[in-house]
Order: sequence, then structure tokens, then C-alpha cells
Amino acid sequence: MKWTLDWLKDYLDTTQTAQTIAGILSIIGLEVEEVREPVVPVAAKITECTDIPGTHLHLLKVDAGPGLPRQVVCGAPNVRVGLLSVLARPGCVVGGNEIKAGKIRGFESNGMMCSEKELGQGDDHSGIMELDEKQFKPGEPLFRSATADCRVVFDASITPNRPDYLAVRGIARDLAARKVGTFKPKPMKALSEIKGARKAVSKNKTGCPAYSFAEIKDTKMAPSGDRIKRRLSAIEINPKNACIDATNYVCYDLGQPMHCFDADQVAGDILIRNAKAGEKFTDLFGVEHALAATDLVIADDKGILALAGIVGGARSMTTDTTKNIILESAYFEPIGIRKTARRLGLKTESSYRYERGIDPTMTGDALASAIEIIQAQCGGEIIGLHLDSGGYTAKAIQYEPKLFLKKVGIDLSPEKQKEILKNLGYRFENSEWIVPSWRVDVEIPETIVADIVRISGYGALLKDPAKVSTPVIYKEVENKNILLLKYRGLIEVITYGFGNSRLEKVVSDKPNIMIANPIVDMMDTARNSLIPNMLNVIAENERRGFSDLALFEIGNVFDGSEPWNQHSQLIMARTGNTSQKHWSKRDRPADIFDIKRDFAALLGADVLNEIKTDNPPKWAHPYKYGRMEIPGTKAVLEFAELHPMVAKKFGIKTNVVLGFVENADRFAKYALKFPMTDFQPIRKDFAFWCDKALPAQKIIKAASVDKLIRDITIFDVFEKDAQKSVAFTITIYPEKNMTDADLQELQGRVIASVEKTGAKIRDK
Repeated sequence: MKWTLDWLKDYLDTTQTAQTIAGILSIIGLEVEEVREPVVPVAAKITECTDIPGTHLHLLKVDAGPGLPRQVVCGAPNVRVGLLSVLARPGCVVGGNEIKAGKIRGFESNGMMCSEKELGQGDDHSGIMELDEKQFKPGEPLFRSATADCRVVFDASITPNRPDYLAVRGIARDLAARKVGTFKPKPMKALSEIKGARKAVSKNKTGCPAYSFAEIKDTKMAPSGDRIKRRLSAIEINPKNACIDATNYVCYDLGQPMHCFDADQVAGDILIRNAKAGEKFTDLFGVEHALAATDLVIADDKGILALAGIVGGARSMTTDTTKNIILESAYFEPIGIRKTARRLGLKTESSYRYERGIDPTMTGDALASAIEIIQAQCGGEIIGLHLDSGGYTAKAIQYEPKLFLKKVGIDLSPEKQKEILKNLGYRFENSEWIVPSWRVDVEIPETIVADIVRISGYGALLKDPAKVSTPVIYKEVENKNILLLKYRGLIEVITYGFGNSRLEKVVSDKPNIMIANPIVDMMDTARNSLIPNMLNVIAENERRGFSDLALFEIGNVFDGSEPWNQHSQLIMARTGNTSQKHWSKRDRPADIFDIKRDFAALLGADVLNEIKTDNPPKWAHPYKYGRMEIPGTKAVLEFAELHPMVAKKFGIKTNVVLGFVENADRFAKYALKFPMTDFQPIRKDFAFWCDKALPAQKIIKAASVDKLIRDITIFDVFEKDAQKSVAFTITIYPEKNMTDADLQELQGRVIASVEKTGAKIRDK
């Protein structure tokens, strides 16, 4: 979606800059990918001035704001060090000419110092402008105008759930709700029915609930006005004539797709019907399509005029010689448009909007706006006007302000919530909130919660720590767990929230949560487990030659079709060989004890109890499977080698060991007891000589002299005469910056503690 700043200001009274607006839009849910701004003259202070020998020119160094000083060649007689003047940078248009960087008399010049006359600010051309330092600072624009605003172009990505953002008016409305400016509703001319010779006959009211049209005769085809031509050109739509441009303009302005027919090519009444199976239709690009009986079309007595909501036909297209036109403004049901467009491989600006759902009450206002634009340029007389509102009924949702605290974990006063909702266009009637017609995505109270959060601002909600409750605490715990797993060398995986029903049945007997309209056939469920997606990731990496992996994911899975039927799971996976230093060998296959150690590091080995391993899950090897739990939490931690038959189903040949927690929420509060840090872990190696009979475990226990030491691994053991050498690595998780002296002191305590067992530090 593209639009210009001056277009936005038709609906929003604001003084904010384009960059500020873009930043706020990204916060409230519209991702602005780019803001293209024209280069404008700025205040610039001369810091150096050197005469160029043999010429009247001067070589200047100027301060034009952040960045390196610019070098400019200037011939004005009034140049001097300390003067604040005006610089036109490369790309700036002055007097109809674009300023470019280049060489003058062999010297680089990155811009032009300007006089009043050159900038259209007066008649003085005797020297460069002199600015008051109390009014301008270096780098500040000299002026902004409507012409500059029309050259500021926003380019944003629109998510499928927010079709109201496909209209400039919709974007302005949300910005006004966020207090970026004041919303200016544009008054539309009221239309009245005019009974003409032609009428609209609908054979499918479900597919087309509302169809309005206007027939205008004796138009004189002409170009659009400068304002509309400028705006369409800025968003990369080539202006053609006032009639076609009006439909394109209204599509972006109000979010209502429209179509313009050549009335002289329309035979009889307008008929909204389904196509006949195999019926042929040639679109305005000259491409012929074979239609299905499910495709909705606009037709007349001779045949098809347009593929409803998608593209017009060649027979009735408007040209520069058209004199009489029919303007169509309709509401088409989204699912039908989506199916037809996908089957035929057609994607247009019209289908893009209809597929997502447009405001069903907009057909009349859009028609009035297009008529006004066309008659202003082309004249013409309305000889037929058919208006059909479609009998729209607004949605009503039961919403209680206390739901906000329950879902977000932060309290917000009911008065503030109501203010935000009213600014967004919601109405409160009979204990229910009436959803505005343009918000076709709002179906459940949780969407209202999301609206309040995004308009309030996520950062603003977290300013008062006293208001933070369990959900935010859990997120903190989740982040700490993620950080600790990353410290252990595991890479975080984030997979889709969808699953594959066939593969889900391979790993468990849990019911599949089927999706009515999946994005792709291979993602036909709301995932009920993290395991299938993780195994798909492993299989894909193996096919690409990466079989030695250490991965994890923490994410939600679904138990039913309602939004609240979900919970959090944790999965860890180690595959192939591990290169971690270990006493048994340098490079060995990952096994279930690696996953067991990961769990111990995550939650603390001293509180994990092993429990019976009867009835292992379908994904686990029956003889290489174990379970642990945290007493009192009912949190079961499973670790196992992947069952060979499951590996075969996923096409995995590498050894895979998994760690899995069905309900990760249950141990979340416990994890808070373990201090976590943002500092990088520090690893130190030690080697000791000791008696052969001394258990290595006793040495490890003695080395645990501080809470900062969270992991100890033996990586080398060998015997010599009556003694053996034991080498191990300790991992230190600092809570603050540790100096060399701090580390030396900690290492000294480790050595002293271990030597109390009878072992002696190796000196070589």
C-alpha cells in the first residue's frame, strides 16, 4: 500500500514529520517499509572559505547538519566564515533543475548555495541568502510546502487481517486514535436514486449483497486534475483519463474497488450471476479464461462484461473515445473472489481488497466521490442511479474492561479503554460494543484487547512495574530459559503455528485441530505439538548436508478451535555428532544424557526426580526413554532417542535425541528461582593428578564452590602408574563484569577445594 503525505493530510490534521508518522504506524500495526522524501534546501553554516586562484569562485566547507562537512563551490560576493545560508543538496530541485554533485574548475562541489530569487523567496539575486541563527539551525529545512508533501511517499506492508489499512482514510483514522493528529472526516455528497432505462438484476445475493451503479452520458474524456495525477504517479499508477483515474483513486482513498464500463457497449440490464461451466471470458488485457459455475460475473444480454471483483472485460472497457459510462460500486463476498482469483491465477488491486474484505457500507460514498471527480473534469449528465446498501447489520461484541487485565497482565482503567475504542470508531450500546463497519477482522473480544494495546503503546503500558502480573512474568521466564539454552549451544527455532495432520498422527494420538481454509495443503491443522515441525526442520537440514544440530523451540500449541484452547510446549533436539569436549571421546554421537544435562542446566539437577517410564509416547524409542519431574509442579520432562519408525516417516537418517515438555507453563515460576544473566559465560579448564581409586564425581562436587559455576564437564581421563589425570571444564555465568582478579580468586578457590580431596593440580 502506497500513499503520499499530502493525501494523508486530507483526513489527518497533523504537524508531525513523515519519519515520525512512519515510526508510529509501525508501532500500531502497519509496517512501513520505506518513506521516500524529496530533498529540500536546508540551512547551512559556512565553516571555511578559501578563494580559488584566478577566479571569482570560493571553495567552502559548510555544516549542513549531522554528517561530514560538505564542500561547495560558490561565486557569491557575500560568502564568509560564520554565515548561515541555504544549501541545495544533490537531488534537490531548484528552478526546475535538479542539483547534482560534480566538479567546478577541478574542485568537487556537493550542492549549491542559493539566493532568494533561486528559491522563489524574493527578488534578491545579488548574493546567497543570509538566515537568522535564532530561527534556523544547520540541517533544518528552509521551508515545507504542499508540493513537498505530495512528493513524500509511504510504502507499507498490509497484513491480511487489516484490510481497512488499504485505504488512506483508514490509516488516518488509526493515527488520529493514537493522537498523532485530528481526524478530518471528508463529507460525501448525498446521492438519490434516479430511475433510468437500465437496472441491476442480481441472481446471487450471497455473492453480491450490494451493487450500486451510476450511468453518465455525454462525458468529454479528459485528463485528471493535477492533484489526482500527482498522487497516482507518486504511487506508481500511470494516469490515463479522468474516468479510469477516478476508480483507481477511490480504490486507494476509500478502499472501495470500482469499475468503469463503456455504456454504449452494454446491452440491456446489468446482470449479476454465476458463470456457466466452461463459459469463455476475455479480460481487458486480452487474455481468455474458461470459467467455472462457481465464478461470479457481471453480464448483460450479450454475455460477460466483467469477472466480478477481479477484472473487467475487453468488450466493455473504457477508452479515450468513450462518451457514455457506467460506474460500478459493489460489495462482493470475499471467499468467492479469493477462490476464483486463485484458480485463474489473477491478482489485481481489486481482488486484493475484496479477498480480504472491504467496508460493506462504502459503496454509496465511493460512488459519490467518483462521480464528483469525473464530472469536474469530463462533465456529463447522470441519467440513471441505482443504490443498494445490501442491508448491512453491524456486529456487536460483549466486552468487559476486566478482560484486558486477564489477557495482557497489565491493568488499564475502563475510562481509558473506552476512550481508545471510541476514537477507533466503536460504539457502546446496550452493554455491547458495536464494531465499526470497516473493521471486518473484529470477531472476538480478544481483538478489541489487541486494539487497545496497540493504540495505547506497548512501552507505555509497561511504565508502571507494579501493574505487571503473571503473563508478563512468564514471558520474562521464557526469555531467561531461551537465553540459557543459547548459552548451552542450542539454536532457537521458530516454526509456523500450523501443522500437518498426517505427520501429527505419526508422533501422537492427540486430536488434530483442522483448519477450514489452509494456506497450503501441507499445513492443514493448528499444530497440536512442536515435535512434527522440529522433525521437519531436522530432515530439511539433513538433506542440505547439516546433520550435527542442537536446536530448541518454545511455542504455543492448540488443544481446540477456541482462542483460549492453547498452551506452551518446550522441545530440544540434538542430532548427529557433538564436538563438545568429553572424557570418553573427542567426537561422539549425541545421546539422551546430553538432553538430560540440558534439562538439569535449565531447571537445576537437585530438584529433578526420575519417575517411571511406562508407556513411552509414539515418538520415543521404547528402550531409550526417560522421564523426570519437579516435585509439586506436575511438570513432566521427557527425554528419548527418536523412534526409528518415526525417523523413517520423516526421512531422517541421522541419530536424533529429543527433550520435550508437554506443558511448559507448569515449571515457569520455578525457573525464576535460578539467577540468569545477560553476561557471556566464561569457561575455564583444570587438570588434576589423583589416586586411581578417587571417584571423579567427588572431584566434580568439590569444584562446585560457587553458585556462578553452573556446569562442569569432564573431557579427559588417563592413567599413569598408580595415578590418574582428570581434566574438566567449568562454566561460569557472571552476574556482573568479572575482572582478571575476580577470575583468579574463583579459580584459586576451585583448586583449593579439589586439592582437599587428595588431588593435586597438574603443572603441565
